Amino acid sequence: MSEGRILIIGGGLAGCEAAWQAARKAIRVTLCEMKPKRFSEAHHSPLLSELVCSNSLKSEALDTAPGLLKEEMRRLDSLIIWAADRSRVPAGSALAVDRDEFAGLITQALEAREEIEIIREEVTSIPEQEVVIIATGPLTSNALAEAIMALTHRRHLYFFDAISPIVTVESIDFTIAFKGSRYGKGGDDYVNCPLNREGYYRFVEALRKGEKVPVRGFEEAMSFEGCLPIEDLAERGDDTLSFGPMKPVGLRDPRTGKQPFAVVQLRQENREGTLYNMVGFQTKLKYHEQERIFRLIPGLERSEFVRYGSLHRNTFIDAPQLLQESLQLRTDPRIFFAGQITGVEGYVESAAMGLLAGVNATRYLNGREIIPPPRTTALGALVGHITNTFISDYQPMNINFGLFPPLTERGRRREKRRRVVERALSDLEGWREAIG
Repeated sequence: MSEGRILIIGGGLAGCEAAWQAARKAIRVTLCEMKPKRFSEAHHSPLLSELVCSNSLKSEALDTAPGLLKEEMRRLDSLIIWAADRSRVPAGSALAVDRDEFAGLITQALEAREEIEIIREEVTSIPEQEVVIIATGPLTSNALAEAIMALTHRRHLYFFDAISPIVTVESIDFTIAFKGSRYGKGGDDYVNCPLNREGYYRFVEALRKGEKVPVRGFEEAMSFEGCLPIEDLAERGDDTLSFGPMKPVGLRDPRTGKQPFAVVQLRQENREGTLYNMVGFQTKLKYHEQERIFRLIPGLERSEFVRYGSLHRNTFIDAPQLLQESLQLRTDPRIFFAGQITGVEGYVESAAMGLLAGVNATRYLNGREIIPPPRTTALGALVGHITNTFISDYQPMNINFGLFPPLTERGRRREKRRRVVERALSDLEGWREAIG
């Protein structure tokens, strides 16, 4: 075992993945997590890698960018993907998990590693001597945020991330709601609440008039486009929701045999199937307003909310100006950043940056050359985004095929994506051999 040690600050997806990757190479790790001594406004469980938003890790189909990223991580022995595969719940072509089982598996796996010491204390400053991975995520504590600002000589950027409500399955009226997936893909994995034209427009109007949690005066409201609150989408136009999260295409109401005018989908939240979350219904409405307005949805008139939607600040650094491709701080290479604080968006993307930080910090500690993943891979495409110095207004990004280098040959979109995936997995194997 190496005599050196890596200090990882943050026990979320990125920090846990980084710790796992380093421990696999017999590197000693100190993983610092402030829970349960202190919780952020969105965390409630003492377990590591607690999921605070959706329980879905998005598509695992190989012809999608999220699916490709998961496959790359599986091939690199990702702890996060291992736990997700073993705690999955039905969600069509998506990989959704029982969040408690998921976090429990990760916590147990890390506690069982002799190379890893887990310290349950808040870190408020950055050590000056050790190799450090900062993986504190979008809910970085104020004290550590101040330390990072001093370290980087930059102001933090931020946007707001909203959480969808969860209801009990027994409170759903299945004389109205029905099970099924759009176009039959995934079987009966979703619960669908159909709305007619009149009910839909009444619901949209209620959303617009609903009382919201106020944004604090010193903060400017900025939302990630892929995670906008449902009421903000309603403000964009009467029909925006019916072409967005409430689009009814590919679904038929068994009571009428026809496609509804609009539909609200619920996705299974836990393995037992007792909880369902409202897909795409992240919100900043006040709690009592959520009950009043969401109970206008047919099938949810008597819904029992076990978690309301909420809003929290999301912090990330100006990565293109601050980080090397290795995820090292340009001004201090012993410091690595990982996870959502780098400006990637999404559970798997955050874990992927933790994987790379763990691999790279291990090589740095051992005095070996750090080899970034090829840009043709999903991992490399993400790194390319967060270190793209040509970006003038840096914003978070999910993995998508637009981040990959284009193919030179022509072809249909589906065929070109197939070739992009084949190229990525082939190049990943070469990189995996190079890093040992």
